[in-house]
Amino acid sequence: MSNPTLSNRATDLEPTSLRGDFPILGQRATSGAPLVYLDNGASTQRPTQVIEAMSGCYRDYYANVHRGIHTLSETSTDRYEQARRSVTAFMNAASSNEVLFTAGTTAAINTVARTWGDQQLGANDIVLLTIMEHHANIVPWQQLAARTGCQIQFAPLDDDGHIDQAALDAIWQQHGDRIKLFSFMAISNVLGTVNPVEKWVAQAQQHGAATLVDAAQAAPHMPIDVQAWGADFVVFSGHKICGPTGIGVLYGREEVLESMPPFLGGGAMIHTVTTEGFTTAALPDKFEAGTPPIVEAIGLAAAIDYLTDVGLERIHLHELRLTELTHRLLSEIEGVHLLGPRNPRDKSGIVSFVIDNVHAHDIAQWLDTRGIAVRAGHHCAMPLHKDLGLSASTRASFYLYNTAEEVEQFAAAVREVQTKFARTGRRRRRRENSGE
Repeated sequence: MSNPTLSNRATDLEPTSLRGDFPILGQRATSGAPLVYLDNGASTQRPTQVIEAMSGCYRDYYANVHRGIHTLSETSTDRYEQARRSVTAFMNAASSNEVLFTAGTTAAINTVARTWGDQQLGANDIVLLTIMEHHANIVPWQQLAARTGCQIQFAPLDDDGHIDQAALDAIWQQHGDRIKLFSFMAISNVLGTVNPVEKWVAQAQQHGAATLVDAAQAAPHMPIDVQAWGADFVVFSGHKICGPTGIGVLYGREEVLESMPPFLGGGAMIHTVTTEGFTTAALPDKFEAGTPPIVEAIGLAAAIDYLTDVGLERIHLHELRLTELTHRLLSEIEGVHLLGPRNPRDKSGIVSFVIDNVHAHDIAQWLDTRGIAVRAGHHCAMPLHKDLGLSASTRASFYLYNTAEEVEQFAAAVREVQTKFARTGRRRRRRENSGE
């Protein structure tokens, strides 16, 4: 995956023209300040179009899908499967049979670990990860290792917030015949680093290894093409792309999904059931046991329509400009240290940082008094923070509705934090030196 080239095209995104679509952005924080929402890496906000699509389903035609022959059920079924077709086009999958609805990215990765992983991996096999992975792409493989005896290896960082390609090459050279899966994130949720998806998938294929791409931070911000990537599995969540919570997507190559056993058992995923056993339904029903996330899928389709109409490339270029501006403004503040690649063009719309002698939670609380919502903590990436020698960091993450003015407000508030705590530190040192 590579970043689009920055341009000054007439079609550049104007966020102020979109903000009216997001009702929550019109409110004020408890301090009375206008809300500046910079926690999009955790979850994005929803436009009226998504809210209305979900409300309309509940109000006008909701019923369970695939089971009724009455009009409501048929309408719900049609809209639900239309949502699958929307996701198929969004990812450029070859067939809707390759698109499975799950509860989210975490559920999607666990599905692969519990089905494909249990079937394919054993003692002496290796799952290759990177040190920047989200816990959702670490813990399921650790659980798999506990069940099967397989091992986990982590590719390390270089000095500029990228995965060290030379070290990754060395891992493949040393263990290539044992590595059965390379599972990695397309974009780091902490560093913002945009990883070379196609290159890494091709490298894994050269060694006969399968690949899973965690696209949770990529799908909201730039076009993704699963056929161009060539990965066996790709996963992402609805709530990070202006859609609802409780729904995610697991893409799998059709022949791979066909070879996998189902994860959950129950209604919808069966073809026949007898007292002696069962046979599974065809794809994609095989992996969607029970009542599916009907309204959530319809909301996800509305979100995809919205983002497609705005243009994912335009969104990404807009976020790059905000990232560049943030890098420039924060780099001017003494004691602020940015995490990840030094060149903002190597990043998505994520800027994490630390301030000397100030805890991330104190930074976030101070910003909140100014109406600015950011994330503080380890961002579900404890191994990465340990590798960086940090316990926590503060993260600002941008989306299509954020403006340059909001970035300037954010940077001014960070400067206030640094000044306040630096002054407090100087007073404390004077007291200590005077023996008080």
